Amino acid sequence: NKRYTILKEVSFLKIQLIKKEEYPEAMKLVQSVFMQYEAPDYSSEGVQAFQKSVIENPAFQDSLTLYGAYEEHKLLGVLGTRNSGSHIALLFIDGNHHRRGIGRALFVHAFQNSPTGKITVHSSPFAVEFYRKLGFLPESKEQITDGIRYTPLQFQCPCTRIRCIRRGNCAACRKHHRSSKIPFPSCENGKNRSPHSQ
Repeated sequence: NKRYTILKEVSFLKIQLIKKEEYPEAMKLVQSVFMQYEAPDYSSEGVQAFQKSVIENPAFQDSLTLYGAYEEHKLLGVLGTRNSGSHIALLFIDGNHHRRGIGRALFVHAFQNSPTGKITVHSSPFAVEFYRKLGFLPESKEQITDGIRYTPLQFQCPCTRIRCIRRGNCAACRKHHRSSKIPFPSCENGKNRSPHSQ
């Protein structure tokens, strides 16, 4: 599948839907990464709220479309969407594999399976910079609900080519059009109309 190799640096990955019977393994990864990287930014109330609303909540888990990033059958990252793929509810990468492009690859895969041209997330303080690098923009300032700190962000792909395998991955799109000397698609923001514009 071409979607598995959009980025050369993550060609070692296989991204696929996680089966319901595999959810416990996925939630174990989510909890481990949360406690290591996100819990320090939350109050004890926030940590408990996350535990109850996500880890111990079968109804919440059943509402997700859950994608996993695998390397030789080992689960390295999890991304879960809700609202027909228009909202990222979970994105957690094994701490031993950060900065390998796994989060970006999961996002691109999920976005390409989303029926709309935009996707939202309530980002933890730890992940805000990651989402901004993907092209997300803040919808409002940081908020706190039940002790959980989050910033509402939104990503909207300016490209109208819905079936393009690089949709949602602006860096790969620019690289492709520059190397092939094919004019950029006329994006809504007008920034990609020329191969030399960025």
